Amino acid sequence: MCGQAGVVFGTKRRTQEETDYLTWVFTRLLELSEERGPHATGIAWVNREGEHRLFKRPVPASEFVRDKAFGEALGDVDDSVTVLMGHTRFVTRGDAAVNENNHPLRTGDCLVTHNGTVLNADYLFHRFRFGRHAEVDSEIIGRIADACIVDDRIDVKALRDGLALCRGQMSAVIVAKTDPGTVIIAKGNRPLELLFHPVFSAAVYASDAKYLRSVQAEVPGWIVLPTKPMHILVFRVDDLSQFECLPFHFVAQRTKPAVPKGGVSA
Repeated sequence: MCGQAGVVFGTKRRTQEETDYLTWVFTRLLELSEERGPHATGIAWVNREGEHRLFKRPVPASEFVRDKAFGEALGDVDDSVTVLMGHTRFVTRGDAAVNENNHPLRTGDCLVTHNGTVLNADYLFHRFRFGRHAEVDSEIIGRIADACIVDDRIDVKALRDGLALCRGQMSAVIVAKTDPGTVIIAKGNRPLELLFHPVFSAAVYASDAKYLRSVQAEVPGWIVLPTKPMHILVFRVDDLSQFECLPFHFVAQRTKPAVPKGGVSA
């Protein structure tokens, strides 16, 4: 069980007060998400030029947000930033002391966070001969997304076909640095909830609705975005209110099946 939290920034000229409020919301959601993953915490942002900043450490969120580098990273968030991604990790595979295993993961042109376990990740890496830089199964999601980039954009239908090959549990957030104005949220069989604020032109997400309710009460105007399991949401920052919603499927499976004596399992 891991936690995901973030902000998708629609195109808008914001006051410093508005930006500070949205980064406060992000920080609060990250802190609340610690209960879902105390072993490591990470954040990343991407801007319209495809530049990114990535900071992660093998510490719980309550310690992470006090780090000077965290404050510096949020201090660089301005109107050019399109997405601010956060993750709190509960280790299932891959040592948290090896920072490459912590999220957000960078896989080529993509940045990704993931909650869940892709049980057949090793098989998919072998099948498609993808490069691999971490031990975690989550990396396969980013590698699939990278392979779906056509003319600098992730082909969402190809991504949907790629994710259909996975077994296990997932909800994930993906952005390609080659197309930073598009943010893809895949809500599978793991929780992920969203709010939208038309005045701030921003959407926020978290792995538990109660985290969102805690920040929703601070300022009026937040609208719940209904999200169904097994759907991909495609946000384009020029107009967040007109997001696409596409069904997708994969083999939802909680644990690896037992391997028959003398048999093999993918």
